[in-house]
Amino acid sequence: MPETLQPDPKRWTALIFIAIAQLMVVLDATIVNIALPSAQADLGISDGNRQWVVTAYTLAFGGLLLAPAALSLLAVMFTDAKERAKAFGIYGAIAGAGAGVGFILGGVLTEYLNWRWALFVNIFFAVAAVLGAMAFIHEPATGRNRNRLDVPGVILASTGLVALVYGFSRAESNGWASGGTIGLFIAAVVLLAAFVIVEARVKAPLLPLRVITERNRGGVFLSLGLAIIGMFGLFLFLTYYLQLVLGYSALKSGLAFLPMVAAMVVGSTQIGTRLMLRVRPRLLMAPGFLVAAVGMGILAQIKVDSSYATVLLPGLVLMGLGMGTAFMPAMSMATHGVRPEDAGVASAMVNTSQQVGGSIGTALLNTLAASATTTWIASHAKGAADLKNQLFINEAAVHGYSVAIYWATAILVLAAVLAYVLINAGVQNTAEKVGDGESIDDLPIPVIAH
Repeated sequence: MPETLQPDPKRWTALIFIAIAQLMVVLDATIVNIALPSAQADLGISDGNRQWVVTAYTLAFGGLLLAPAALSLLAVMFTDAKERAKAFGIYGAIAGAGAGVGFILGGVLTEYLNWRWALFVNIFFAVAAVLGAMAFIHEPATGRNRNRLDVPGVILASTGLVALVYGFSRAESNGWASGGTIGLFIAAVVLLAAFVIVEARVKAPLLPLRVITERNRGGVFLSLGLAIIGMFGLFLFLTYYLQLVLGYSALKSGLAFLPMVAAMVVGSTQIGTRLMLRVRPRLLMAPGFLVAAVGMGILAQIKVDSSYATVLLPGLVLMGLGMGTAFMPAMSMATHGVRPEDAGVASAMVNTSQQVGGSIGTALLNTLAASATTTWIASHAKGAADLKNQLFINEAAVHGYSVAIYWATAILVLAAVLAYVLINAGVQNTAEKVGDGESIDDLPIPVIAH
């Protein structure tokens, strides 16, 4: 019989430390983006290779994410529909605040100390999360997965994704039709196909295929991953636009992103959380992604002399509002109807789709931006003097950013369409069913220490 201890009131305290761990994950991407222009200048990194500062981390992290416990712990700690919606709302708000913390800390550390300090910030959040987890969360033995690690699955997934991202990076310098670029894309397809075959045959797969082939969860992972592709690319381009074109300091550029973070928290807690129990998930996710696409489309209008108040601010607010609204039902749907033994992997796929989407998005959109900039220079330069003129250089860079952001807008529209078409689950206002008619109330509840 599974252990069925009653949930302790201190589960709300445990939620804080679970969210801190997620805050650290989100913080990583934003803090590095703010520091990246300074790091690129100090280290002499080319525009085509700057994306590796972000993607090297997100690829390694995303490839090894399949088996964390954050969302699966929330799923079993908060079984009441209203409590669960509130818990996911708090989790999302704290995690979303990580973006704001990253923007501000990245700006402060880069401007007043050195960009290298941004790489040490994780230590403080990690220590707090570990100590909190040890004090307030204790999983029962029956809830642990004692299967051996699927090493072939880890290797195939990681190398396949690296080949894909490296292919996007090589396309900027060697061209999309070069033998090296095509070879990397072929290798990525072969390796990822082999990963699927291995996962279908091994006894304890890293990613049980039933987790992603279920229509609703598959729709969530796919649409969320696509949305993140656009969002991560935007962080990169706007950071460079603010600092190198508009002349913002690192701190001022970090503060410039805060309206988006605030809107994301509002969308998450005041719209997504409140409507989760009344509206079908696709009727929140699809409109959310479309609102974000409108914001992205506004941001694609940037010029070398654009006003923050008339272009950047409304675009960022709409981006945050739309993404925040879509994230809440996406996180809840990730573990909806999943088998008990798959709860950890299902929740892991939310972060995996974000990290992998961020890696692919940063690499792909950076390549598109760099290529567009090169093409613009070739068609507009009238002599060597143009190549040394700062206004000309800025115009070329902004053209590249704008082209990439238009692509990101199209990707967000595609995410909205897929979310609406693939996700057909009803309103999540009843006790969740897991596996063969087994209620989530029957699952092992983590023991919350007094």
